[in-house]
Amino acid sequence: MTKETHIVGLDLGTSNITAVIAEMNADGQPEVMGMGVAASRGVRKGVVVNPEAAAEPIRRAVEEAERMSGLTVESVYVSMSGPLLRGINNNGIIAITSPERRITRADIRRVIETACVVTLPGGHEIIDVQPQEYIVDGQDGISDPIDMLGTRLEVSAHIITGPITVRQNVITAVNRAGLLVTGVVLEPIAAAEAVLTSDEREYGSVVINIGSETTSLAVYQRGAVQHTAIFPLGGSHFTNDIAFGVRTPIPEAERIKRDFGCVLSALVVSEGHHVIEVPSMSHRPPRSLSREILCDILQPRAEEILNHVHDELRRSGFDRQLSSGAILTGGGALLRGLSELAEQIFDCPARLGYPLCVSGMTEDINTPLLATAIGLVVVATRGGGTCYYSAQQNSGRLMARTATRMKHWLGNLF
Repeated sequence: MTKETHIVGLDLGTSNITAVIAEMNADGQPEVMGMGVAASRGVRKGVVVNPEAAAEPIRRAVEEAERMSGLTVESVYVSMSGPLLRGINNNGIIAITSPERRITRADIRRVIETACVVTLPGGHEIIDVQPQEYIVDGQDGISDPIDMLGTRLEVSAHIITGPITVRQNVITAVNRAGLLVTGVVLEPIAAAEAVLTSDEREYGSVVINIGSETTSLAVYQRGAVQHTAIFPLGGSHFTNDIAFGVRTPIPEAERIKRDFGCVLSALVVSEGHHVIEVPSMSHRPPRSLSREILCDILQPRAEEILNHVHDELRRSGFDRQLSSGAILTGGGALLRGLSELAEQIFDCPARLGYPLCVSGMTEDINTPLLATAIGLVVVATRGGGTCYYSAQQNSGRLMARTATRMKHWLGNLF
């Protein structure tokens, strides 16, 4: 099977690295053929800080997805995150100079390039560009102006910027795993592509992706992303709060959070009194913990994270423009009561974001945990994702991939 027939989404999370392989089905929708998950290394707060360490779990996640799908991949679409990434809105305008005045793809590229003329701090670059709308001779609200006639073309775009090293370290890690980077997409934008309905994209919504060490958001209106932000708070903060509050090891705190965690006291009270046995540190006897006390530990942290998001929505002017509500994705979104708490804080509807518009392995992929990885595949099928770096940085990596895998295989034998 040729490499053009399948697409790989690679979500570089702080806790886990997830790879999803999909193909286009007869209806033009992505069908998931395989997936792989590996415990993450070399990633902190959504940023690759050690490419060498990150390369190994990337390779393992992709190889697991390959075994499941029976396919071999060479390139990936990859997510990017981190508090140092910023989103800005800017406009571009060009004249249509061809004699027939018909807008071409070359004109689209030119007008987007003019929108990308922005002032950046030293050592920063443009990472991704998301067109919001095109305007032809004053007519706005156009999503695809190809083949339209006009004399002037404008674009409004959401531009993701960040330190050059953030993108470089992602590419280095992926290349050292023997893979090429086809495109990069901001994490909440990828998640939104997987979970939003067309009405939610059109009438105003916010996607909130709660990862291990970061929470990111993307606001959608009029069919396009309007605002993005990333905060250094996430699911691991809940785990740390439990570990510190009840003096239990981190792995046990993670288990307690996953199995018994709830962030809305009203839900806990309605279920009656329940007691959890909590292992203690240093081989001491286990202790008892009520669900009410556990909620008292978790709810303030959930309120802090959601209030950070609400403050950002107020600051950007979108807090009263979310007719379609809030959609929660990522592992942190699985805490019971979080969507109900979000409704109280945002004063709008809220729901968990499950992947839409994909088929295959439906039981395995039907979780907010996989929204970003599946969203990357959806972006790729729609021709999205931008890589602002020279293709030469990927040169020779196909041969390097073979060498990397051979070295690993021989290492396992000997």
